[in-house]
Amino acid sequence: MGANNQTWAREFILLGLSSDWDTQVALFILFSVTYLLTLLGNVLIVLLIRLDGRLHTPMYFFLSNLSLVDVSYATSIVPQMLAHFLAEHKGVPYVSCAAQLFFSLGLGGTEFVLLAVMAYDRYVAVCDPLRYPVIMHGGLCARLAITSWLSGSVNSLVQTTITFQLPMCMNKYIDHISCELLAVVRLACVDTSSNEVAIMVSSFVLLMTPFCLVLLSYIRIISTILKIQSTEGRKKAFHTCASHLTVVVLCYGMAIFTYIQPNSGPSVLQEKLISLFYAILTPILNPMIYSLRNKEVKGAWQKLLGQLSGLTLKLAA
Repeated sequence: MGANNQTWAREFILLGLSSDWDTQVALFILFSVTYLLTLLGNVLIVLLIRLDGRLHTPMYFFLSNLSLVDVSYATSIVPQMLAHFLAEHKGVPYVSCAAQLFFSLGLGGTEFVLLAVMAYDRYVAVCDPLRYPVIMHGGLCARLAITSWLSGSVNSLVQTTITFQLPMCMNKYIDHISCELLAVVRLACVDTSSNEVAIMVSSFVLLMTPFCLVLLSYIRIISTILKIQSTEGRKKAFHTCASHLTVVVLCYGMAIFTYIQPNSGPSVLQEKLISLFYAILTPILNPMIYSLRNKEVKGAWQKLLGQLSGLTLKLAA
């Protein structure tokens, strides 16, 4: 009796970042503001792309998908973390923990594949500009986006299923800010070698494969840019890719460090900080990076603000 029944009935306790009350209140205020800015920034990006006809291109279609992934990922982790900062009891029901792992892991995998798709889009735009509209047609863009979402979801379903089949005996304290994959696997009271192999395999498929595709795309892009004769042309081509390359470096680096070698990876504290990076910083940085470094997006913002100010003046009159 026992093990299986206890596993299904269990409630997990998240130890979080700190047990000091003043620290928790300060973190609650800081992360609440950051989360609201994340929601605002990403929702505005999606609305802007939807409303401005000049942004109805493959690049911005994929960017709107990235914003949806970012805001969904943050929402799968941050609200619960904020509630726990002010709660005395930091319990998470078994089913809720499994759901959080499924959504956060699935959305993370989707983002890595989506970034590879965006790299391919930039590769075609720079290396084969004349055929770009023909290659990156609406049907292909839709299929690439669906593939990104499905691949992350399928991997997450497999990982969540095999993780929560592990017997965890009486272990219920998760030393993390959320029900994160490695933190939950550590609770098992049996050998987890097969789970670690599964994590490495999925990491190679959803992390290293997209990362290698991104590298190949940018090797070709850089070689093409260097062949452009005019300085202005090189600057324009590089500017087209700079925002995406910045996001790629931020997103892939820490995930590879964490999941490629799950048994000899970062410390528990480093894992918490990396999770915070993906849940708090990445979702708020992405819209800032794409907005501040992108002339089309800045132009669309100015146009929208001009229309809003004009409408305000008309209503006031």
